[in-house]
Amino acid sequence: MKKFSTADTVGFGFMIMAFFLGAGNWIFPPMAGYLAGQEVMPATFGFLLTAAGLPLLGIIALAYAGGGFAALGRYLPNSVSVLLALTVYLIMVPGFGIPRTALVSFELAVKPFVDNPDSKALLAGFSAVYFTLVFLIASRPGKLLDTVGKVIAPLMLVLVAVLGINLLIAPLGTVGEGQGEFAQSPVIKGFLEGYMTMDLLAAMLFGVLLINTLKDKGVTDDGAQFQALCRGGLIAAAGLALVYFILFYMGAISGSVAEGAANGGEIFARYMAASMGPFGQAILALVITLACLTTGVGGCCAFAEYLDERSNKIPYRPTLAIIVVICWAMAIIGLDELISLYIPVLVAIYPIAISVVLLNIVAHRLPHPTLSFRLVVSVAAIFGLFDAIAAAGVLSHLPGHQLLSLVPLFDSGMGWLVPSVLALLASLVFKPTSATVSA
Repeated sequence: MKKFSTADTVGFGFMIMAFFLGAGNWIFPPMAGYLAGQEVMPATFGFLLTAAGLPLLGIIALAYAGGGFAALGRYLPNSVSVLLALTVYLIMVPGFGIPRTALVSFELAVKPFVDNPDSKALLAGFSAVYFTLVFLIASRPGKLLDTVGKVIAPLMLVLVAVLGINLLIAPLGTVGEGQGEFAQSPVIKGFLEGYMTMDLLAAMLFGVLLINTLKDKGVTDDGAQFQALCRGGLIAAAGLALVYFILFYMGAISGSVAEGAANGGEIFARYMAASMGPFGQAILALVITLACLTTGVGGCCAFAEYLDERSNKIPYRPTLAIIVVICWAMAIIGLDELISLYIPVLVAIYPIAISVVLLNIVAHRLPHPTLSFRLVVSVAAIFGLFDAIAAAGVLSHLPGHQLLSLVPLFDSGMGWLVPSVLALLASLVFKPTSATVSA
């Protein structure tokens, strides 16, 4: 039985963190910090719950389940488990998540340095180079720990440390006033903003990849894998928390440069240009490119490995090539317009993902795990759908929508929470028959 060395454990944690730190992780915190102002600490706390805490719980759930999506959904009907997995993979990889990494890299690492930043040809060329690198790195999944965890991620952390030190020794301003929902309920607003990083979905998505990375390093014993996943998850969560603290604080003190900014990426770019000049812009470009590249590698690799695991008839490298080409095509189309459409999708799927992850952690203590999984996930899906309809702004078209205001936390976008807890409690006291939990 082989165990991870200390260097491998640290590298594994850095690799997980690097996979999580994709496009949205750099865009949303600066804008959230700017809007939170004096409420930046409670808003950051709420954000960390979903953007660092839930990914850690996702890794722990993978450790308990001992596998990827198939293991996480073992108490659900197989068709439901497969549908959930494909939905998450399609959203996270070709549909939105991975193409967005290329677009964010282009926005922050290329546009500030060129004369014609809106050129479609330039975007297409950059995206082609970007996804070629993604394919070349992802085509050797057995080397990801050495490539990403021990080289790229440490370099990225050094650059992030430079950003943090600059914020402390030469801040551009003071913390401003809180605005809108951040001023009224900063913890809940921060919690919901954390959805946009999609880190919990990423934890579920990377399950197969992480397990296979451990196996490639000779860690095949279940106990050793559990230990490595938990330790790696803690390292990754600590790194994520540090990055988010830096980005939230940057946003909170960026009032002098943030006025009129369309998004957090623009705030980030303006702040670095104002505080460190061309050197700051160069650091920003390198950090964002490395961060997005590693997430792109992890996402494409994980999807290809999932398909390879589900069907031996789909070879890994040709599948990876197809996925990368689709991501490239989606990136050059331009996805900025789709962000508003994906918010309701994330609001709908996050309650399901949270339920599956938390249930996996306590599955060994549930008297009737099959019943608990199916009842809680069903309730979370139903009320998550209502939350999504509200987020899309079309709730008034739903017959009897006034009754939903009676659901606790519905007006805050978390109407799924209390019904899901009640469903779990009901599953603990209800004694199922064999027909109740049959597939």
